[in-house]
Amino acid sequence: MSHLMISALSSRVRHLLTDVRAVAATEFAIVTPFMLLLYVGGVELGNALSMNVKVSATAHSVADMITQNTAVSTTQMDGILAAASAIMAPYPITNGGTSLMTITVSEVSTDSSGNATVQWSRSTNASAARTKGASMTLSSFTAPGGTTNANISLILSEVSYDYTPNLGFTIAGTVKLSDSYYLFPRCSTNGPGGSSSPPYYDVKYGAGVTTCTCVQHLQQKTC
Repeated sequence: MSHLMISALSSRVRHLLTDVRAVAATEFAIVTPFMLLLYVGGVELGNALSMNVKVSATAHSVADMITQNTAVSTTQMDGILAAASAIMAPYPITNGGTSLMTITVSEVSTDSSGNATVQWSRSTNASAARTKGASMTLSSFTAPGGTTNANISLILSEVSYDYTPNLGFTIAGTVKLSDSYYLFPRCSTNGPGGSSSPPYYDVKYGAGVTTCTCVQHLQQKTC
């Protein structure tokens, strides 16, 4: 009796070892979680890269719009910052009344030694604006090829966006996408003795010079 049971059990074991009917299902069950992870990761990575391109485009557009003006009022500045947020479409810029995006634009000027200070700053978030008179370090890209940053003015545009993955929040949490952009003002007739708000300037007046036209700046490169 026991001999027959052992023989039957051995036969079942051999049959199980050679049975391939469930191999595909087993392999699918093992591979599926990894396939889903790759899919979710690909979707989230694609969204993040697309949003990051939008952030960079916003930073460049804001700096470009500001530097095209000889002077910008506070109202105009706020309008430009508000309009620039539309570049992020179709991605949301608010979440339950909380802004996901911060746009800050500042003028940074240097002295004869290249030391940079903030002349004015405006932001969609009041706490994000830079402090007037604060020292800062300019990007190395503002002085390529061994040039110096002495006696210059730049418009600095900074943009940040809080990206929360739709599917991978528990893994990545909120990711801050950010970019900044420096541009020289293209034309300016305003001197450095103004108030803490715009206008900005990009030329240093010589002795006895009180005005500088766009023609002088753009064509003659002198004031």
